[in-house]
Amino acid sequence: MTHVTLRPEFENLIDPYAPVGQVGTGFDFTEGPIWHPVHHYLLFSDMPGDVRRRWDAKRGVVEVKRPSNKCNGMTYDAELNLIVCEHATSSLIRERPDGRREVIASHFENQELNSPNDVCVHASGAIYFSDPWYGRMPVYGVERPRQLGFQGVYRVPPGGGAPKLVVDRHLFEQPNGLCFSPDERQLYVNDTVQALIRAFDVDADGALFNPRVFASGIRSELEPGVPDGMKCDQRGNIWVTAPGGVWVYSPDGNLLGKVRLPELVANLAWGGADFRTLYLTATHSVYAIPTKIGPRHEPYMSGKRGGTNATSSAPAPSLSAGDMKLDPPRCAMIIQDMQNDVIMDGGAFADSGAPAHARQQHVVENVRRLAEAARARGVAIIHVWFVVEPGAPGVTLNAPLFEGLVDSKAMVRGSWGAAPVAGLEPRPGDFVVEKMRMSAWEGTRLETILKATGRDMIINTGAWTNMSVEHTARTGADKGYFMIVPEDCCSTMNADWHNAAINFALQNVSVVTNADNVIKALG
Repeated sequence: MTHVTLRPEFENLIDPYAPVGQVGTGFDFTEGPIWHPVHHYLLFSDMPGDVRRRWDAKRGVVEVKRPSNKCNGMTYDAELNLIVCEHATSSLIRERPDGRREVIASHFENQELNSPNDVCVHASGAIYFSDPWYGRMPVYGVERPRQLGFQGVYRVPPGGGAPKLVVDRHLFEQPNGLCFSPDERQLYVNDTVQALIRAFDVDADGALFNPRVFASGIRSELEPGVPDGMKCDQRGNIWVTAPGGVWVYSPDGNLLGKVRLPELVANLAWGGADFRTLYLTATHSVYAIPTKIGPRHEPYMSGKRGGTNATSSAPAPSLSAGDMKLDPPRCAMIIQDMQNDVIMDGGAFADSGAPAHARQQHVVENVRRLAEAARARGVAIIHVWFVVEPGAPGVTLNAPLFEGLVDSKAMVRGSWGAAPVAGLEPRPGDFVVEKMRMSAWEGTRLETILKATGRDMIINTGAWTNMSVEHTARTGADKGYFMIVPEDCCSTMNADWHNAAINFALQNVSVVTNADNVIKALG
């Protein structure tokens, strides 16, 4: 079976001849696929059969829950508790590993929900779910009258509480699949009856605003299929079930191509050890297709359980300068000390020779180019800045570097010198970390961000090579992170000091490579 390329970008996401493998068949109607990141199995539901099953490569398909309350969409929270949409009970449920069952949401304004259908979890712990009334129809649920007079989308706050309606109650006819963009600044929700996808901006408090139609006309008189399940990949492309299989839209709403399957597809989820296999639940079967890209990083993919780190399910990355392969959802790129005082003419440290070496290395352009490519692939971008208050309170004079900083009145908050160099300003979705030491780790929130976003592979760039970059690489290696140093994305006072760090110290604690190799390795 050949998939359909409508724009060249589609073939960067999936091979047009990617094989469609069947991992199980003989079911009534499959839905709700979700991959366990630690134990490597796929859960999926069969609503008409009122059963939940799992599949793994060793045991194949086995039944795990009957009755299942005609469950539909499923996901995990950050502690790997299973979150389940139940049609028969009109409830959103949390199932803990020890067997405890908790009701997350069942009513709105003292009336039963219609039938929670699909669900996703925000990094804050908030849970968003759609509530059409398919679960009150025969076959897919339990036939019974509706109590609500509309079909909405809801948010349950972090820590629990009553669900809050986050869309106009008459905007959707049958809201169904939903997913966040990689930076969680947009939530996408499709409507099966209206055959479209809407996008919403996500406010800091979790509210949705600025609704607009992202894609429409997702229908065909020639092939079966409707908007149902939906996922976002690490580059922000939207994959939605549709006539003939799955349609893939770019972040700006262009239809890139179509993934073809032999049955009507209801939902999809990435899985496998490297999250590069797309599992699709169809009418009577479950299929698997290899892809060139993985999903946006979901909170559960960090592999935490019970609030503590579990053993990572992902294998160690392939790290060698000649043939490196990096998994973007596991990567963060640090842009450190790329500030005017550090590397620009007119800066506090200009007499050190740093501006000349930065030009020689083309470091600003190389870092900018690498950051653009990394953002597009879902890599977290973290700017680390050395910033002090006027007078440098709190900076100890225990080293010549710190003495020079205080004497030069450098890196003062609000000054031109402390500002990022032109071209390396933070973009929406980037993180900013402030420090008052050479290492990016010392006294900062860097590790909090890395753990919250599930990143264990660090692309370490910035100035100065033999100081901040080297100190950060050494500590990162000690902490168990995979450190990658693109040599042409670093600079210092002169070539001798740069080469000493690159050729000796950094060789023992990191993979030393260049920007082009990192971009290639990210896929």
